Amino acid sequence: MRRFLLFAVIGAACGGDSSTTDGGTDATTDSPAPDSPVTTPAGDSVLERNHHPTRDAQYTQPLFTAGALSTLKRDSSFDGTIAGHSYAQVLYVDNVALGKGTVNWVIAVTENNQVSALDATTGAVVWQKTIGPNAASTGAGCGNVQPIGITGTPVIDVTTRTMFLSAAIGTQANGSGTIKTHEIHALSIDDGSERPNFPVDAKTATYQNLTFNPPVENQRGALAFVNNTLYVPYGGHWGDCGSYHGWVLGIPYPAGGPIKAFATSVPSGTRAAGIWAPGGIASDGTNLFVATGNTFGSNSWVGQEAIIRLQPGPSYSNQTVDYFVPHDWLDMDNGDVDIGGSGPVLVKNLVASLGKNGMVYLLDSANLGGIGTTTQNDGAFNAPIASGEIINAAATVTTSAGNTWLIAHGYSGANGIGCKKGSGDIIAMKITTNPPGATVEWCASSQSPGSPMITTSSDSGADAIVWFAGNHLNGWDVETGTQVYTGSDSISNIQRFTTPIAARGHVYIAGDDKVYAFHL
Repeated sequence: MRRFLLFAVIGAACGGDSSTTDGGTDATTDSPAPDSPVTTPAGDSVLERNHHPTRDAQYTQPLFTAGALSTLKRDSSFDGTIAGHSYAQVLYVDNVALGKGTVNWVIAVTENNQVSALDATTGAVVWQKTIGPNAASTGAGCGNVQPIGITGTPVIDVTTRTMFLSAAIGTQANGSGTIKTHEIHALSIDDGSERPNFPVDAKTATYQNLTFNPPVENQRGALAFVNNTLYVPYGGHWGDCGSYHGWVLGIPYPAGGPIKAFATSVPSGTRAAGIWAPGGIASDGTNLFVATGNTFGSNSWVGQEAIIRLQPGPSYSNQTVDYFVPHDWLDMDNGDVDIGGSGPVLVKNLVASLGKNGMVYLLDSANLGGIGTTTQNDGAFNAPIASGEIINAAATVTTSAGNTWLIAHGYSGANGIGCKKGSGDIIAMKITTNPPGATVEWCASSQSPGSPMITTSSDSGADAIVWFAGNHLNGWDVETGTQVYTGSDSISNIQRFTTPIAARGHVYIAGDDKVYAFHL
C-alpha cells in the first residue's frame, strides 16, 4: 500500500497542514441482503460510509432528476466551519423523520480529533467536541498523514442515537506527540457525550500470538455496526514500517468489551496484509467482507492479497468458501499492487473487488473460491479495466433500464481500458450476474481525487447519476456517460478518501476545515 499513502499525503500537503488541535478539551455550543440495497432507516439519514452496509453509495433523491439539475448550486451562506484535514465521509441525521426535532444534522470528523454536528440548513455548529489530543506524527518511523487523529468514516446506530469512531490519541496533551493508542468511542449524537463503557482502548486487543501495537497501525477503513457489534478495521502507515497487521476489532454494544479480534499475517514478525481501503468493511447484514494488502518477505499465503469473509464476532473459518486470492498473489505482493486498494462492494449475488493491479474481480458471494491456480479461475470473473491503480471506493446501482452498473475511479492518471465510449479515470462497467461478467461501457474524466456516489430519483433506479467532487461538483448519466451537471461553484481541499453524500435534496462533502453544501 506504499504508493497509495504517499499520494494521499501529497494531497493533504497541498491542502495546507497548519491546523492544530485544541488540546483535548470539549466545546459545546447551542444545542440488507446482498441482492438489493439495505434500507436506511429514518428518512434520508446517512449513517455509514457509502450509505448502506453493502457499500453501494446509492442515494434515492426524488428531486434529483436530470431536468432539475440546472438549479443545483452551492449554498454560499452555509457556514460548515470545522478544524483540520478531513478524510472521512460526512454523515447525516434526519431528525425530522426520526421525530427527534426540526433540525437535521451533518456530522463531520477531522484529523484534529474534532467531531462536529452542524445544522444541515445553515451549517452552524449544534455541538462540537475534541476527542483527546491527536498526534503530530505516528512514532512508528513512517506515515505522512500529519497530524493524525480521526481518519476512517464513523458509523451511527440510529436506534440508540450513538456514533462510533476510532481516534488516534497522541502522547502529548498539545497534540505534538506520537501515537499512544487508538481509542474507540461511542458518542451520543445529541450532545457528543460519551456512552457508558467507552472509550475502549484498541491496544487491549489480541489474536492468537499477536497483540495490537497502536503506533504501527492506522485506522483508515470505514467502520461497520452489525447486529449490536461495532467492527473497526486497521492497517499500516505509508512506508509500511513496523510489524503491522490487518486487524478487525469487534466491540459489543453497549457492553464495550471484551474486544474480539481477527488479524492477518499471524506468524510473529511478519508485517502487512493491512486492511486499509477507505471503503472499509462491507456487510450482507450478518457477515463481514474485507480486502487485505501485501506482505513483505512471505513466500506462503498468510492472509494477504485477499477478499475475506468474516463471521460475526469477528470469527474466521479459514475455509475456501470464505476467502479469495488471485493466482498471482506472490507477484502482486512483490509489486506492491494490493487487491486491498478499494474494498469489497456487494453487487446482487456477487462480491466485487477492485485493486491496485487495475483488475476487477467478481466473486460468488456464497463461495469466494480460495486461491486461484490460473487466470481463468480467479473468481467467477476477472478482467483488467484500468491502466493503473484503483484505490478509491466504488459505487453500484441497478437502473430503471434493468442494467446493473459498477463505477470505479482510476488513480493518478490510471484510465479505463477498453472503454466503448469516451476515455478517462471514471470507469463505468455494466455487470451481469448469470453468468458473472463486466464490460467497460464508458469512461470520462472525473477531475476529482475522491470517490463516487450515485443518486436516483426513485428506488427503481430512475435518473441514475454518478457524482464526483474535486474543485467542482460534477455529475454523469450512468446509462449514457453523458455529463449532465458541470459545476461552476468552487470548492477546495477535497481529500482522496472522501465522497459526497445526498440527503433531502442537498449534496454535502467535507474538505479541509469546511463542509460544503449544494441544494436545488
